[in-house]
Amino acid sequence: MPIDKVLARIDETMPEAVERLMALLRIPSISTDPAYKADTARAADWLVKELTDLGFEASARPTTGHPMVVAHHRGAGPHILFYGHYDVQPVDPLSLWDRDPFDPELQDGPNGKVIRARGASDDKGQLMTFVEACRAWKDVHGTLPGNLTLFFEGEEESGSPSMIPYLKEHGDELKADLALICDTGLFESAIPAITTMLRGLAKVEFTVKAASRDLHSGMYGGLAQNPIRVLTRILGGLFDDQGRCQVPGFYDDVDELPDTVRAQWQALAFDHAAFLGGVGLSEPAGEAGRTPLEMIWSRPTAEINGIWGGYTGAGFKTVLPAEAHAKVSFRLVSRQDPEKILSAFRDWISAQLPADCELVWSEPEGSPASTMAITNPAFEAARAALSEEWGVPAAYVGCGGSIPIAGFFQQILGMDAMLIGFGRDDDQIHSPNEKYDLASFHHGIRSWARILDRIAG
Repeated sequence: MPIDKVLARIDETMPEAVERLMALLRIPSISTDPAYKADTARAADWLVKELTDLGFEASARPTTGHPMVVAHHRGAGPHILFYGHYDVQPVDPLSLWDRDPFDPELQDGPNGKVIRARGASDDKGQLMTFVEACRAWKDVHGTLPGNLTLFFEGEEESGSPSMIPYLKEHGDELKADLALICDTGLFESAIPAITTMLRGLAKVEFTVKAASRDLHSGMYGGLAQNPIRVLTRILGGLFDDQGRCQVPGFYDDVDELPDTVRAQWQALAFDHAAFLGGVGLSEPAGEAGRTPLEMIWSRPTAEINGIWGGYTGAGFKTVLPAEAHAKVSFRLVSRQDPEKILSAFRDWISAQLPADCELVWSEPEGSPASTMAITNPAFEAARAALSEEWGVPAAYVGCGGSIPIAGFFQQILGMDAMLIGFGRDDDQIHSPNEKYDLASFHHGIRSWARILDRIAG
């Protein structure tokens, strides 16, 4: 079978693939630090040369920040867009690294060889799995697979400030039938996964004001309103005894998890006791009647992230504070609208304020959840390919956090994305001594080859 030849070619050329990854890892493309602007551009140019040599029409596109790398191969079949990012996090504190973060090395790890360097897992190693799959494909077939666009960002680790304007301006060029994103990991470091649900986020900081100044509690205590007492009473009622948020309409746009997906999640046998035990906890504290994976992947949350007011310094100051403050955020799922949720939350607080109290609302922020349509046959094709490569059934999983690029692709370009990655829980991304398992790099390349064979080849 042709795919067997591609897989054999990947196996034969692994040393060369590792050396190419090492070369990219040596470039300190720290996007958030202006001192590394030239190096970040150099990483973009390195990728352009590699992709051009492979037969792509590739170029580095200027932005107000760091360049976007865009490469095309026009071919038959569905148009597939692959996204990754070539910028990396800062390395501070440098003293905690065992070696120069930009002097990559192949080292022995507890489960085999690892590639140790900043960006090894997030995201240069992941990005290069797809490039190397394309390389092996061309070595065997003489051409690149299908109709491909590669889109590599240089600002992901600094908030992607150029991304939305770029997508809006160049959407016609980038819009595809399906996007592939390699910036995730294996479930519990062992099971290949396709992330199909990403929670959104809504957040706000607000203040409850009462008196015109802080008051002496001996003179005014018991008579004057205390904003901290008002604030804590209101926030104390944010949940009922079953762990459900009490903001009216909060669950109106929350869809139930499909039975097929729920069954897959149950089959993962997630050990929530070990998960919580790792941070010194023991009991799930979310909605009653929901499984732990549902709580962190497919259910919305309301969280009080910070609360303060009055005197908090050393010693004691017996005052009634004039103000009390809080930061509250919501993880959103399904069709929940950030503006609608925050508006309902504000109304809920306002309705409970007593006389003499005023609510001051900061500028809220939010982004909706992303849910991918797994009815697209490409999803099952990719899941089958991953299962073949890793020798265990691949799963559709959720993500408790947000990966903004997937939402941007949905909202701006109108296309779903398959989020497939090969990182492990102990890769120490964003931390000193980041690594990427050689097995992850190797199987990642083979996985993309199998996926391309099924959906693009």
